[in-house]
Amino acid sequence: MNRMGSTSRQTGGNSTNLEPWEVTVTDAVGRVIEFWGFKHNHGRTWALLYLRDEPMSASDLREELDLSKGAVSMITKDLRQWDVVQRTRVSESRATHYLAERDFLGMVRRVLRDREVKLVEDVRDQLEEALEIAEDSEADDDTVERIREMYRLADMTQNALELFLNTARLDVSEADGIL
Repeated sequence: MNRMGSTSRQTGGNSTNLEPWEVTVTDAVGRVIEFWGFKHNHGRTWALLYLRDEPMSASDLREELDLSKGAVSMITKDLRQWDVVQRTRVSESRATHYLAERDFLGMVRRVLRDREVKLVEDVRDQLEEALEIAEDSEADDDTVERIREMYRLADMTQNALELFLNTARLDVSEADGIL
């Protein structure tokens, strides 16, 4: 029996003590997180902490999500580095407990700033270099223009990301002209 008086459930081949809605939510968040290039269990762990809205120890997370001690240690370390989980102390326990960050917009901004902005900047810089090379070579005018359009799209994407990060607004009105 788990904390709610029901029996263990099965999810993804693992035994778990989660309620059916917790299984659904944690797996859904895990899928999204995995799609973004992180690990499925990072999303499951954050989602469970968010749902429970109470400090949970590494032992609690291991039991509830059917993860190994090493996996929970690595996951909580990563989640803390990304500032989506914080450590906390519970007065009646010597163990470290964890709480989920609740500011969705702040989390999205951090991920965009730390990962996507850098990628877009690198792509834009490469396209700018390719444009300079093509303009100085024997590339035909149509090819140069196509590279220029790709560069403008990358530049617009970088500007849109920066605007979003600074204002929480997203303006892609320039996209019509480029696309």
